[in-house]
Amino acid sequence: MPSTKEDFINKLNKALEWEYASAIQYIQHSAVITGAQYDSISKELVVHANEEIAHAVLVATAISDLGGVPTIEVEKRNISDDSKTMLEQDLEGEEIAIKLYKELIVIAEEQKEYGVRRVMEDILMQEEEHRRDIMNSLGK
Repeated sequence: MPSTKEDFINKLNKALEWEYASAIQYIQHSAVITGAQYDSISKELVVHANEEIAHAVLVATAISDLGGVPTIEVEKRNISDDSKTMLEQDLEGEEIAIKLYKELIVIAEEQKEYGVRRVMEDILMQEEEHRRDIMNSLGK
């Protein structure tokens, strides 16, 4: 069954909650991650945090353009004392984002919201890049 505009806005708001959470988690992880092997990814996590904030702005704008109200709710965040676990948590977040943006692209196509689809595709490409960065740091 095709999604309604309301369903689309709700799913976009869920993506927005995850973007907020990702930015917060990346900021915290970049500040506390330790170990020489994580020096370069620590700096990259700051870049990821800024990109997640940019994604949040794009998603919020899309929601507003579709007649919705962007949420201020934040999805769950994960913390750890272990650097490798932090990166695994970040990787899990990227997997969630990738799945969600793929779903949003399909819905945008169904809704004939081609501009929103393009924005979601651009975000998806960055989320996939984040996944690659983290996987490289984890040796995967």
